[in-house]
Amino acid sequence: MLKGIATSSGIAIGKVYKLEQPKIVLSQSKQNKEEALKLFEKAMEKTIADIERIKERAAATLRPEELAIFDAHLMMAQDPEFKDQIIAKINEGINADQAAKEVSDMMIGMFEAMDDAYFKERAADIKDVSFRLLCNILGLNIPDLSSIDEEVVIVAEEMTPSDTAQLNKKYALGFVTEIGGKTSHAAIMAVALGLPAVVGCTGVMAACKHGDKIILDAKSGDVIINPSDEELKLYEEKRQKFLEEKEALQVLLDKPTISTDGHQVELVANIGSPKDMDNVIANGAEGVGLYRTEFLYMESTDDFPSEEDQFEAYKVVLERAQGKRVVVRTLDIGGDKKLPYFEFDPEMNPFLGYRAIRLCLDRKDIFKTQVRALLRASVYGKLAIMFPMIATIDEFKNAKQFVLDTKEELLKEGVKVSDDIEIGMMVEIPASAVLADEFAKYADFFSIGTNDLIQYSMAADRMSEKVAYLYQPLNPSILRLIKMTIDGAHSQGRWCGMCGEMGGDPMAAPVLLGLGLDEFSMSATKILPTRKIITSLNKKEMEELAGKALKCHTESEVSELVKSVLKD
Repeated sequence: MLKGIATSSGIAIGKVYKLEQPKIVLSQSKQNKEEALKLFEKAMEKTIADIERIKERAAATLRPEELAIFDAHLMMAQDPEFKDQIIAKINEGINADQAAKEVSDMMIGMFEAMDDAYFKERAADIKDVSFRLLCNILGLNIPDLSSIDEEVVIVAEEMTPSDTAQLNKKYALGFVTEIGGKTSHAAIMAVALGLPAVVGCTGVMAACKHGDKIILDAKSGDVIINPSDEELKLYEEKRQKFLEEKEALQVLLDKPTISTDGHQVELVANIGSPKDMDNVIANGAEGVGLYRTEFLYMESTDDFPSEEDQFEAYKVVLERAQGKRVVVRTLDIGGDKKLPYFEFDPEMNPFLGYRAIRLCLDRKDIFKTQVRALLRASVYGKLAIMFPMIATIDEFKNAKQFVLDTKEELLKEGVKVSDDIEIGMMVEIPASAVLADEFAKYADFFSIGTNDLIQYSMAADRMSEKVAYLYQPLNPSILRLIKMTIDGAHSQGRWCGMCGEMGGDPMAAPVLLGLGLDEFSMSATKILPTRKIITSLNKKEMEELAGKALKCHTESEVSELVKSVLKD
């Protein structure tokens, strides 16, 4: 038995389809400029045609939100800046394949350095497109997963975005990879597609061959190659039970999230694009708890997105939410999120530097474009505006006043603006959590950004493997900060949500319910499983559990408490 990282849920049993990608070996012989340019142009044309062909074939089995990956790839392949940088290197005398690799590696490195799973996905997209481009320059064939016509479990070194998007769920029962973690693109896509998947399973490629029988358990991370009859029988029973439980979740689709003793909370979704609204609706979310607007800025290649472009994006999301609240986070750029058209001054520690609301309050010209677009869109739904990285009350008051002043300007211009806009803030800096009761006198709501709150509180970069053990959502110190934030909001009659990864963590749900969290925001596919957990819990009993958790000394002690509640 092999062990990997379970990234989704479910059990897959079937024949191995061993995905073996071509190896990239750069050319050694020197190309002249004209030859290299011609080779690159031809390869780029084929790359675009390949993506369009795969998209067309995949359209028969994938939903629109799943097909959107190909639009992102086409945008990347047709990006003038990407193309121009490669051409510039070829004109310097570099071979076509070397030029493409150097530019791609530079862009991949920039996105991989970002401390946000959503933007790390972008690195996977660039890697995917550049791999296809390099194969076309070098004349290498890429396996076509969309042509699979029998039930199989994919075994691969790594699954790229286009690999996962090509999978026909009628035949692809699941996949296991050598490389990857819980936030890798393959893991994220497995959850979105509802496929059992295990990543980071070292040695799996060497351990199997085409046609072998394989079992993968995407709950435990176990992978069994050529199982015994007893193992097959056991896992067939487990798989059937899982499918029955998954089907049972559908009855919760349009139900409110109410504990056994009648306490109601809201389960909402995190999004990064209007395209994500298909998934929000399909999974029964009660609104949007975090709209990461920086993706609009990242997609733009030569300048900040215009007011009109932003207005259209916000309008689509608000309309599709059909009156449910949409919490929009204002521009959160800087630190790990760079823009190709805006230069940040070098800083010793950019994560703690000129970013997010600090940048927006300094560059009000940039901020005003977004605020105007948001206020104009507000008449199309229930808008809540949220400022990131707030550290002081003056920062929040200045940002809020800027929004109110901009609203007055629009009204004087004869532009309609909703009278029912909530203005709140992210709580991701310990200082704002400690002073939450005072912030609540000015903010309409809080949303706890646990990803940053935890790493700032523990003084540990969660992307650093050597200190990853300090990323502890259930550490009593973090729970006390969360309690201070929730209590601070409630002291002034405000509501408090959570939009970090912890908001969709099954292990955190009982404690958060007990602490009084009002809104849980998460990936859309986690909505129904979380709803099942919360509707099975008693709020008063969870308050007792949370009280005990706050008195614990370690995260492991809290975990044991929670496990006693989540017995299955």
